[in-house]
Amino acid sequence: MRIEVSAAKNAIYDKLESQLKTAEAKLDTLKARAETAKANVEVKAIAELLTKKPAIQLKLAELKKSGEQQFEQTKADLEKRVEEFEKSVKAIEAKIKSH
Repeated sequence: MRIEVSAAKNAIYDKLESQLKTAEAKLDTLKARAETAKANVEVKAIAELLTKKPAIQLKLAELKKSGEQQFEQTKADLEKRVEEFEKSVKAIEAKIKSH
């Protein structure tokens, strides 16, 4: 049963890590577009969003190390942070596309 829990934790970790990497890649693309278009508001929004990335990565590392008792709370917190990060990326993307 221990192996199943570990495999489940790894799957959740991998999923959240993948979501974060996808959002980061999209953000890098948006940053390049915003800089090219001289869209200062979007460049500032991207820079602000990038300051949140280290905290998310720290939580991701905590998730991998967490015990069974902490896992669910850490997972819920991380899922919320990744979701907010993704929403912010999508909002910036929409602004850039409307220019």
